[in-house]
Amino acid sequence: MSSIKIECVLPKNCRCGESPVWEEASNSLLFVDIPAKMVCRWDSLTKQVQQFTTDAPVSSVALRQSGGYVATVGTKFCALNWEDQATAVLATVDKDKKNNRFNDGKVDPAGRYFAANRRNVYKLEKEEQIPDGMCIDVEGKLWVACYNGGRVIRLDPETGKRLQTVKLPVDKTTSCCFGGKDYSEMYVTCAQDGMNPESLLKQPEAGGIFKITGLGVKGICPYPYAG
Repeated sequence: MSSIKIECVLPKNCRCGESPVWEEASNSLLFVDIPAKMVCRWDSLTKQVQQFTTDAPVSSVALRQSGGYVATVGTKFCALNWEDQATAVLATVDKDKKNNRFNDGKVDPAGRYFAANRRNVYKLEKEEQIPDGMCIDVEGKLWVACYNGGRVIRLDPETGKRLQTVKLPVDKTTSCCFGGKDYSEMYVTCAQDGMNPESLLKQPEAGGIFKITGLGVKGICPYPYAG
């Protein structure tokens, strides 16, 4: 296995970065900042960031087979037209529940967009704290970002055995995905909401986007929404 390298490729200062998705066609990383109501697209070649502002907290974003993107905004499934900065509502749930919103979302291999507005939290190990966003590599192993744990861990989903741990220089790691030319790079989002000034001084890259290389395993490309 080659040497693992971790770098903050985008010091974005996200309040709560989440839902990283690699877009191969544009060599870009999509992600959201939930409380900032923002979808971001970082071009890995030019290092430029474009932003799409929504009207409610946006908890996940995904590619769309027919073009453009889809996102969970508040309690709505929305189509995003990046060029026009326009949003079209595809479906709305829980209209009668105030102060509710989607928490996360992902597209399955069949092209269906799944989202949840609540989740059960399970403790993996005492030092790992809360398991958050995750992805799968080509070997079928699960990579999990551990919120308040400052790491991503590789698990065997069949046995539950931890196979690898990669520590990051920030505590509030939120999610991860594979990307890059051959999906050998891992991108990790994190948050800075809830951190006190002292912690922010110790972790100046909190809220940024991190790239991990040298993991010795590749990921799979994200599934697009078929609708």
